[in-house]
Amino acid sequence: EENLKPKALWLSQVGLSNDQIAKVIASFPALLGYSIEAKMKPTVQWLLDIGVGQERIANAIANKPQLLGYSLQEKMKPTVRWLADIGMDELQIARVISTFPPLLGCSLEQNLKPTVQTLRDQGLTQP
Repeated sequence: EENLKPKALWLSQVGLSNDQIAKVIASFPALLGYSIEAKMKPTVQWLLDIGVGQERIANAIANKPQLLGYSLQEKMKPTVRWLADIGMDELQIARVISTFPPLLGCSLEQNLKPTVQTLRDQGLTQP
């Protein structure tokens, strides 16, 4: 209970409805152990900083609450750097993350890089 109320309040401030909050906590109870100040706020702020809109962030958390548990330094920032390295601009990166937030949880080495390489091997080129 002492962890639940502040997390629920914070999630509502991010933009989640009461129904979404209930589903998030039921589907990902580990969230109750996360620090709002040290873990969750920095993630949301970083997403805002890279151009993901507040409503999209709320929807992303509602659909993939694990997003709040991903490491900014070890997982999310390297993925965004890699997206830039393969030629995406800031707007494209924000759109991709807004559309498919689980991308930030994918392994670069075991998933994203091999997938893109396979597509390139099959003839996909950048516009």
